[in-house]
Amino acid sequence: MATKLFVGKLSFSTTNESLQTLFEQFGTVVSAQVAADRETSRSRGFGFVEMENEADAQKAIEALDGTTFEERTIVVNVAKPREDRPRPQFGGGSRGGFGRRG
Repeated sequence: MATKLFVGKLSFSTTNESLQTLFEQFGTVVSAQVAADRETSRSRGFGFVEMENEADAQKAIEALDGTTFEERTIVVNVAKPREDRPRPQFGGGSRGGFGRRG
């Protein structure tokens, strides 16, 4: 079963390809994705790597966490599932005190 890893504190010049190459030395990489800003397409300084199996993912964590990659000390750990965030609710819910008669 594939294991997804979080990779933090990446250089803003890190690419998907360079991230994949870094992790390939520890096993088969299913995917490597550097997170990018939606508006500017600039790196957000973190990414995710999906390794083919848990053993390879663990080897990568042990070997790479706290090491220097592209002049930055990176953080590597198992990615946590994304939490559902409540959507903000706008309008209609509260009266706010306007239009009250005394």
